Amino acid sequence: MGGDRKDNVDIIHIAKELGRYHIPEEEAAKIAALKLSKGQSHNSGWYRIQATRKLTGSQRVQPKVKEAFKDIYTTVMNRSYLQQSPEPENTSLSAVDLTDNGNRAVVEFTAASSAVLENEGKVRLGIRRYGRLDLPVSVKLETIDGTAEANSDYIPLKTSVQFAIGETLKEINIEIVDDDVWEPDEFFFAKLFVDHGDPSVKHVTLGSVSINQITIINDDEPGTFEFTKPSYVVREGTGKAQLFVNRVNGADGVVHVHWETRDLSARSGKDYIAGLGDLMFGHGETQKTIEVIILDSELSERDCSFQAEISTAAAGARIGKIGKTIVTLVNDDEFQDMVSRIAAQTRQNLDALKLESSSWREQIACAMNVNGGDVENASAFDYVMHFISFFWKVLFAFIPPPHIAGGWLTFWLSLLWIGILTMVVGDLANIFGCLVGLGDLITAITFVALGTSMPDTFASRQAAINEKFADSSIGNVNGSNAVNVFLGLGLPWLIATIYWAAKGEVFAYPSDSLGFSVVLYLSTAVVTILILLMRRRIPSLFGGVELGGPVPGKYACSGVLVTLWIFYVVMSSLKAQGILQADF
Repeated sequence: MGGDRKDNVDIIHIAKELGRYHIPEEEAAKIAALKLSKGQSHNSGWYRIQATRKLTGSQRVQPKVKEAFKDIYTTVMNRSYLQQSPEPENTSLSAVDLTDNGNRAVVEFTAASSAVLENEGKVRLGIRRYGRLDLPVSVKLETIDGTAEANSDYIPLKTSVQFAIGETLKEINIEIVDDDVWEPDEFFFAKLFVDHGDPSVKHVTLGSVSINQITIINDDEPGTFEFTKPSYVVREGTGKAQLFVNRVNGADGVVHVHWETRDLSARSGKDYIAGLGDLMFGHGETQKTIEVIILDSELSERDCSFQAEISTAAAGARIGKIGKTIVTLVNDDEFQDMVSRIAAQTRQNLDALKLESSSWREQIACAMNVNGGDVENASAFDYVMHFISFFWKVLFAFIPPPHIAGGWLTFWLSLLWIGILTMVVGDLANIFGCLVGLGDLITAITFVALGTSMPDTFASRQAAINEKFADSSIGNVNGSNAVNVFLGLGLPWLIATIYWAAKGEVFAYPSDSLGFSVVLYLSTAVVTILILLMRRRIPSLFGGVELGGPVPGKYACSGVLVTLWIFYVVMSSLKAQGILQADF
């Protein structure tokens, strides 16, 4: 019960945060389900199924998020919901601790956007550093064109930003080109990135504000004034509505802009307090805020609106396309209803991802449709693999789903089909070996072994990405191969031994090069274990971890492990062909 209660709390927390974004509820529910499923630990079978379904273009065990919502998904994935924290005043999400408990330096811009008058000649960008401060770090900065073009509107810049020990703030100046030609406001971007060739890269990461949008304001005109958007939705509990007025296409001189509110379905004194006044934009100022007080309502449902309008009499200044905006007031109950709907859809998504919950009909329908019917998120690779594996997917979909007979029917029928396929694959491998002139052993340790190990490889990769520790990833490969050997060899030998013993005879199978192969495998296994121990005990080269770590170290280890596999295959093949002689 405690686990279910915690899961429900996590669902509500995530749904509340996602409810603040203007995205479809079904996409919000999908992001929430993916967040929760990735936060859970899974066994090797779960990762094997996920890897197999990816390879065959089938329905994923985890939902797939559309590209348009990847930024929101990344933000949500970086946040911890283990404890409820006070809701922030704005609609942005609080990020997770990027410093890795103080082990990393985090570098980011001090603001996500900047504005500069064209005649100022340069824009100053602040870059801050927090987290680990006891070592020097560096990041790269480059400018990217938007509507503003390099050299004609600004001088492009690509440089390295160096932070000394203890240094927390840097300023970078980008030169702005001032001309006498009137142009609308233009913008370009400054982007921070990490140089992965830098040895200090493991100690630094980028913060959430790694891109700064710089707007070049034309200073030859008084400007055009307009609201930032044509409508606002304001919750009753916020107490006030903040309406932003922008000054674009010029910022010359002081301009007074008149504003006032008008009743629509909302009534002044009952739903909000009407207001009017003047906003004074000083020379170079580009944004002002109108605040309107919202009154509480005892109504169970609330959906009323009022209008805010701006006007000006200043010579040369103009009102833009969005001179009026509609403010819609909703009570918190409506927001909670939306949160409840997202949470309900999230639970449905999580239930649908449970392996034991599918019915016979759902199994067949998923097998016959690419990506399990989620065509919108299917890739070209999914279509190709679905076409190749279609026959086998539909055939195995007729195996009873796991919830029937406690899963035993699924287990025994799956085992039967695995046995049948093993015989087919074994015969095909023998035929292939005869055609190309390879012995059974060579065919077995190359083509057959690669085919049986491929799903385990992808499953271990998925486990390495999802899990906090490397145990699942490494244990999955070793456990799977152990089952292949013990069950794949032991069971047939056991059956054969019983059969021949029942006939009063002794079952004898020639060992051939088995002893040599076992010794060779044990030798490579010992080297592999030593590599894992070395990776943990030498953090300067390998980060003190079994998987991943600094780029040079992880590629070196990968190269050694691949070389061990090639060594095993070559030596076993030479022994099988009689080229290499060994007495064991």
